[in-house]
Amino acid sequence: MAVLIPALSTCVARMTFGERRLAERLQQKLDDDYLLWFDVPIGPKQCHPDFVVLHPRRGLLILETKDWRLDTIQKASRGDWMIAPDGVSKSVPNPIEQARHQTLQVVDALKRDAQLVQHEGKWQGMLTFPWSYGVVFTRITRKQFDAAGLGNAIESNRVVCSDEMLEDAEPEVFQSRLWGMFPQLMRGTLSLPQIDRVRWNLFPEVRVPEQGALFDDADDKAAIPDFLRVMDLQQEQLARSLGDGHRVIHGVAGSGKTMILGYRAEYLANAATDIHKPVLILCYNEPLAVKLQATMQAKGLADRVQVRHFHKWCRDQLVAFGQPLPPNDLPVGAKMDQMVRNVIDGVDRRMIPSGQYLAVLVDEGHDFAPEWLKLVTQMVDPTTNSMLLLYDDAQSIYDKRRGKPFSFKSVGVQAQGRTTILKINYRNTRQILQAASAMATELLRPQEKDDDGVPRLQPVSCGRDGPEPIVIDLPSARAQADRIAELMASAHNEGHAWGDMAVLCRSWALMDECSKALSRRRLPHKVRKGAHDFDPTADTIKVMTLHASKGLEFPVVAVMGARQSVAGEEVAANDDDPLEEVRLFYVAATRATSRLMVANAIRK
Repeated sequence: MAVLIPALSTCVARMTFGERRLAERLQQKLDDDYLLWFDVPIGPKQCHPDFVVLHPRRGLLILETKDWRLDTIQKASRGDWMIAPDGVSKSVPNPIEQARHQTLQVVDALKRDAQLVQHEGKWQGMLTFPWSYGVVFTRITRKQFDAAGLGNAIESNRVVCSDEMLEDAEPEVFQSRLWGMFPQLMRGTLSLPQIDRVRWNLFPEVRVPEQGALFDDADDKAAIPDFLRVMDLQQEQLARSLGDGHRVIHGVAGSGKTMILGYRAEYLANAATDIHKPVLILCYNEPLAVKLQATMQAKGLADRVQVRHFHKWCRDQLVAFGQPLPPNDLPVGAKMDQMVRNVIDGVDRRMIPSGQYLAVLVDEGHDFAPEWLKLVTQMVDPTTNSMLLLYDDAQSIYDKRRGKPFSFKSVGVQAQGRTTILKINYRNTRQILQAASAMATELLRPQEKDDDGVPRLQPVSCGRDGPEPIVIDLPSARAQADRIAELMASAHNEGHAWGDMAVLCRSWALMDECSKALSRRRLPHKVRKGAHDFDPTADTIKVMTLHASKGLEFPVVAVMGARQSVAGEEVAANDDDPLEEVRLFYVAATRATSRLMVANAIRK
């Protein structure tokens, strides 16, 4: 069965009868190496062909679908047609010219990529693979087409008629109709990397950005890179197929959850008809919220998408609706807890309104206490009922939720039949993922749950290779910090920007030690200890705690002070909660996309 994007179940409501019928036939009659897109904007000019069909050996095909009956067509010529679908005559372009025009826009976009173009021979300057276009008449039979002389207006080989796409049609016969639309001289095949390049060029929203931006902004005039990354097909189908209602994505570290969240937020903001209600993104970690907010601002969406870390959002709610703030003399933890309780109480007393947001998207849902989730579900406008919750139990490094088993249903999240599992880790090299996972065997032991529970997932590497992690086993924190600074300087000399690097520490004291070591080598860096100490765009080495790093990624990462053993020996961990150290190391190590350095914890 061919892969249809978006999934048929989520786009059927906006399909005509004929489009749905054709989508079903394409899925059923084409093999599983065919890719299909329905009504997805493509290319720099964002044209909207009805269907795009892509196959490694067959090439690219654009299909225009028409639900016209024969008596709808009053006049057909090579130019414009006269139709009267509702009894009123109107002139429209020849359907084959519509398909041709859209296809040429697609081809022009693809020709910008040197790796998709012939560089010598008689086909120099042409695409390396076949392409064509055609029309599907979903309510006109071949006999009617021929009898009405429509072949004088459209070459008959470029048409599929209603009786040629019946449910009992032989797949080979149906496919031959499609590939009969191609000029006989066209030859060529598409490799898997070239298919990714086609997707990268046609669908900017599936591009996976490099460090510095969570979601690519797709500058069409910029040079096309030799090496590029795109969402895998499961990620793209999921991102495009998220429909109304509550959705839960359980995904391992590095599986693209936050990227999908960003795609969803941008889509909802641009599609919104109620401009008075924004989309809300909530995170637990402040640095991630800062980065997401910077991205939305760069896209011009700051007025339609609000990004807050959870406690900042709670404070904003209390201030906005005149509710009491906790006393300033409370300890920080108690103050935060009281702030949340005040918001919950304000909502219960209807002093803080529910349904304030067009949609609510929660990153790091595994770090939200059940009562927090129950609170934020009430913030969704009931007319849209749009909520997305991202979850990875292995990265739950705070004690707000752990030890509190719950069902999604109990906190108002309607997850039944609306959950997705993402197991493939794309962020880390195989070597980094192996090192991180070796310490977290028990944490990652697979455990299935139904849609209303929290499964435990074991990550699967995408297979990308890189250098083995470097273990720094030196007798003092100063010696380890100096070695980290030395390795950071070497990485910079090999081409990594300072902003590509992060040093993640178990304590503020170790952050200070690393800062001193970086200063001794005069390496630009910024220590993150407070709300205003993190600038994701600055070209500096980021020095932060293990906790603060969650949700972020960097090509080069050093982990200092986490009690672990990359070799897999028994953990020498915090006596109170040994698993806490395992979680922290796993989260910190999986921040690295290319290089990982691990300083062994100092034994006392």
